[in-house]
Amino acid sequence: MENWFRSDKGLLRTTYGFDDVSLVPGEITIDPQEVDITTTIGGEKLDIPILGAAMDGVIDPQMAVEMGRLGGWGVLNLEGLFTRYDDPYSIIEEMVNQPREKITDFIQEVYRVPIKEHLVGERIQEIKREGVKAVASLTPSKAETLSKVAQEAGLDILVIQSTVTTLRYCSSTSRVLDLEKFCRETPIPVILGNCATYKVALDLMKAGAAGILVGIGPGAACTTRAVLGIGVPQVTATWDAARARDTYLKATGKYVAVITDGGMRVGGDIAKAIASGADAVMLGSPLASAQEAPGKGHHWGMATPDPNLPRGTLVKVGIRGTLKEILLGPSHLTDGTMNLVGALRSSMGSLGAKTIREMQEVEIVVAPSIWTEGKFLQRTQGVGMGK
Repeated sequence: MENWFRSDKGLLRTTYGFDDVSLVPGEITIDPQEVDITTTIGGEKLDIPILGAAMDGVIDPQMAVEMGRLGGWGVLNLEGLFTRYDDPYSIIEEMVNQPREKITDFIQEVYRVPIKEHLVGERIQEIKREGVKAVASLTPSKAETLSKVAQEAGLDILVIQSTVTTLRYCSSTSRVLDLEKFCRETPIPVILGNCATYKVALDLMKAGAAGILVGIGPGAACTTRAVLGIGVPQVTATWDAARARDTYLKATGKYVAVITDGGMRVGGDIAKAIASGADAVMLGSPLASAQEAPGKGHHWGMATPDPNLPRGTLVKVGIRGTLKEILLGPSHLTDGTMNLVGALRSSMGSLGAKTIREMQEVEIVVAPSIWTEGKFLQRTQGVGMGK
């Protein structure tokens, strides 16, 4: 596996996504209840290795609280509807009921309303009052100003996130955020993203990131890969970032968490992300289908509101159950979209991996028939793996 993703300079290389690979069962098996799925990001322990994506259809303050109570983190978008409107829920209600041909125009319009700084602090305090970690996201252009407001309100972990984040950004018209200086001077852990290559992941680690987000365009509501033609399938992108983490660890003794962001639909995808080297995953659409999610069974991309070049869309994900059922079960579905933590535990047990670190070492094989072999009846009847 070491040479899977290597290629001679100038030659195209084969890359892999979740549907292209499978995990090979180990020589021992472990009781799923005895595997350790805890992980650490920036010195902070998570009982489950799952973050809720900073998307307005996924995480609001209450959803962030519920994620924290269940052992993960919910990342609040500090440039979204919840910091632009005192009552964002009426806006969401109107949004999800728009005719399809008017949705993008409506989303662009409602996101033109300026961010209210007082709401940034209030939303963080809503989370903190419930006794869980407050984790929130900003784009590089707003990081210096709004992060101070959020930190004063009690922010615990900051995520700086854009479609593609690099240490070197060239612009003659806009101010450039010095990521290295920012990470050094910020007293709380900073997660940086998104990236999809070894070199950029290593650069972000050297800049002082506590964690990096891996994934460009794989999300269910994202259209970046079509609009811009960019991205790397998530198994390869995660693998490359994990190798950067190992290089950085060997050179400095510092461990930087790799977080696979997007592209996961079912429990098996989460298992594959961790086997590819991730320390945790960030989920959007799977959590948007929770009863508690603010999107009411809908989900839209973070770049959908872009006034010049929208790179997302609104998708209907439906409501499958409570957040607890989606994360911890019990599941009443057979398609892998509920009890995601239980699926991860069972996968690790079948693979003989007792910890996340051991899971990162399991064997992965290229398996183009993994979703189709023997599944004719499921496909023709639209059940199970045939949905």
